[in-house]
Formats: sequence, C-alpha cells, structure tokens
Amino acid sequence: MNTENNLPTVDPTALFKLGYGLYAVTCHDDRKDNALIVNTVMQITDSPIQVAVAINKSNYSHDVIRKSGMMNVNCLDANAPFAVFEAFGFKSGRDTNKFANCTPNRSANGLIVLPRHCNAFLSLYVKQYVDLGTHGVFFCTVTESKVLSDTPTMTYADYHDHVKPKVKKTEKKSYVCKICGYVYEGETLPEDYICPLCKHGADYFEEVK
Repeated sequence: MNTENNLPTVDPTALFKLGYGLYAVTCHDDRKDNALIVNTVMQITDSPIQVAVAINKSNYSHDVIRKSGMMNVNCLDANAPFAVFEAFGFKSGRDTNKFANCTPNRSANGLIVLPRHCNAFLSLYVKQYVDLGTHGVFFCTVTESKVLSDTPTMTYADYHDHVKPKVKKTEKKSYVCKICGYVYEGETLPEDYICPLCKHGADYFEEVK
C-alpha cells in the first residue's frame, strides 16, 4: 500500500505480526555462565538439522558465542514470569553474574539448561557467522536436544499481552519502548535514541498517554 505521495512507508509495528517464540540463550565466557533473551531462532534445514540464531551485536553474549562457538537455546514456556526477562534480558553479562543465585542443569556441552520455565532445549555448535550490521546471525548444527515439558512455548504476543508490565501515565512527558517496556522521560525523544535495554531505536518508542 502506498501513501498519498506514492512512496512506500515502513511501519515497524507490522513486524510484530510475525510469529516469534521467546528463548533464553545460554553461553560461557571461560569465567562465568551468561544468558540473554532472543526472539529470532529458526530451523533452516532438516538433514542435517541446522538452526539460525540472530543476536544484537551490542549484547555481551554475541561476543562470547563468537569466541566459544557454542550456545544453548532454552525455549521459554508460556508460564515464564516477567522475572525471567528481567534477569536475562534487562541486565548485561559484562558486569552481572546472571546465575549467581541459581543451581542450574547442564547439557553435555557444559552449558546451562534452565531448570524452570523451559519446555525444550537445543545445544548448538556454530558453523557459520554472517555480520548484518547491528546483528550477527549464527548458523549452527544441533549437537543435543530434548523436550522437557508439554507446556506451550511463550510467543512474542504472549509476552506483550500478558507478561510485560503495563506503563502508567505520569506527570512528566515520557515515551515507552514497545519491545521491552523501558520508559524514557523527557519532552522530546531524540531521533537517534537507542533503548538501553533491548537496543531498539526511536521508531520503536511511543508516547505514554
């Protein structure tokens, strides 16, 4: 569909209609375990089984996985609470031990498998990497996988509709990130602003009304 001046437009919220699950990707940096939340994991071939995982290059785990060549994808189930996303998605492994108070399970590759809120896991070995500017895509073979429960996988829509806290209107003018819920307070949101939590740009913010 074209606009009145016959130029196509890009509405980033249209991408929300794509079907995504939510996953905790675990890795190890030779000193400690780490994890982050991603929504872009897909099977790309079935013989052999290969999986692609896209990770924002500003995330610490991106560099860890590039060096180690390994990761586990933990499929979050529909009962996962917001605390899971706070722990793994809103803090950086550069300065936080995300598993300091956790006794997790481990797969054969030595990486963490979440003990709760996970219905399956895939252990991945990186075979190829593609740099896409803001993100890197890891093409991987599956070295181990297991179904852990019959609970459905949490979708991106589930998270936005039922898990992410609703933003309350305040006296100050503010803008909320439609991806993670981070709130920026100020009269004007800079055009080049990047969300400090999920690393999405200003196009993904909307004014709190």
